[in-house]
Amino acid sequence: MKGPLFYSKILLFGEYGIIRDSKGLSIPYNFYNGALKVDENPSTEAIKSNESLKRYVGYLEQLQKDQPELVTFNLELLKTDIERGMYFDSSIPQGYGVGSSGALVAAIYDKYANNKITVLENLTREKLLQLKTIFSQMESFFHGKSSGLDPLNSYLSIPILINSKDNIEATGIPSQSATGKGAVFLLDSGIVGETAPMVNIFMENLKEEGFRKMLKNQFVKYTDACVENFLGGDMKSLFKNTKQLSKVVLNNFKPMIPEQFHGVWQKGIDTNDYYLKLCGSGGGGYILGFTEDLEKAKKSLSDYKLEVVYQF
Repeated sequence: MKGPLFYSKILLFGEYGIIRDSKGLSIPYNFYNGALKVDENPSTEAIKSNESLKRYVGYLEQLQKDQPELVTFNLELLKTDIERGMYFDSSIPQGYGVGSSGALVAAIYDKYANNKITVLENLTREKLLQLKTIFSQMESFFHGKSSGLDPLNSYLSIPILINSKDNIEATGIPSQSATGKGAVFLLDSGIVGETAPMVNIFMENLKEEGFRKMLKNQFVKYTDACVENFLGGDMKSLFKNTKQLSKVVLNNFKPMIPEQFHGVWQKGIDTNDYYLKLCGSGGGGYILGFTEDLEKAKKSLSDYKLEVVYQF
């Protein structure tokens, strides 16, 4: 048995900001994916994943009991499949900020939710928000507090524009150009990041007035501008605002940036060869990069592995 594929995602803009109502833009990233599967001879990984699903069922049972009006599942079938050894077969790296738990949540909802909202129907704002709320509850099992965006992106496989917490919509993004010099890329930090501790640091920082001011007047301002520039195809302004955003993050989100990358981050700002920003919650995993000249960025970052996500 093998279920349909669910892709990883990249939040191009809006990490942390969306908790404070900034805009955000999330896109599917088809390089990685996962599917529910049953094998005759399961690997160690498969057995571990199956164990984790056993714990997850208990959580979903409780969720269904507490909020039956939100979502119910065919738990009998789910339990039977897990007894048969079902696991989530995924190439999505965990702790890398590209939505590994989101794809799993999307796969479980797709197969086991009753009266599910499907991709084929007219996706009104209400339906998108309802899905986001369901996914937020379902994903909270994995790292405390979840916005529900990762599973939403994975489930629908379309770019999603976040205008604010209660206002999200499916969107189109400028088409790629395989020969374009400009690019968005992923830089592998080689370290696995943990979401929950990073979010906790952020929540602690929010208690300080200075930090809240910086978020509103700088971080959210540049994030919103970047989203508008990107969707409008105004690449010149996009790089100007991404540079500012990169500076703000380096100055105010240091714990989220692995220490050995502080210098690399600054070098990009100084040389304009590339600008770095957080991918997901940071603390390791991938770092997101933007460059106007991909070849220049590759030379400048020759010690690192770059994965191109988007070329324009």
